Amino acid sequence: MKMFLAVAAVACLGSMSLAAEGLETGSNVGAFYVKDVTGPAAGEKLCYRCRYGGRPVVSIFTRKVDDNVASLIKQVDGTVGQNAEKKMAAFVVVLTDNPEGQEGALKSVATSKGIQNTPLTTFDGEAGPPSYKIAQDSEVTVMMWVNGKLQVNEALKASELTSEKVSALVNSTNKILN
Repeated sequence: MKMFLAVAAVACLGSMSLAAEGLETGSNVGAFYVKDVTGPAAGEKLCYRCRYGGRPVVSIFTRKVDDNVASLIKQVDGTVGQNAEKKMAAFVVVLTDNPEGQEGALKSVATSKGIQNTPLTTFDGEAGPPSYKIAQDSEVTVMMWVNGKLQVNEALKASELTSEKVSALVNSTNKILN
């Protein structure tokens, strides 16, 4: 009996450490609030997870918007536009301790890249929404869900977001569109 309890305790601790590394696919995605900077509710705090309901959604969490992230946003934005009949949606969340300080850069990216279908938002805090378990060492985390169930969760360091990886992530939208 003691051996069983010891094994069970180790198994529980092991599964807890795995869960802390990121939200697992198949998990429910929870509600959280962002400040919309460029979307239809610009200037307001809202929950896009709530607003989009069961629709297929791509959410890009990033700590900064560089050229590679801007390219990812642009390509996801185009995919959303091409899949309007499937009610596909997307939004970008900049994780920052200074949300107001990011607004000008987000507006600039939206204008320069012609972002039309993807609201750019800020979240107050670099850790992101606690229930999403965003890896602290990731620069960009891309999550995709449909019917509130996570289908894709990719956490990337800045050097990993290459043009090939951007293409692969955009191709992963088929997991939420079929």
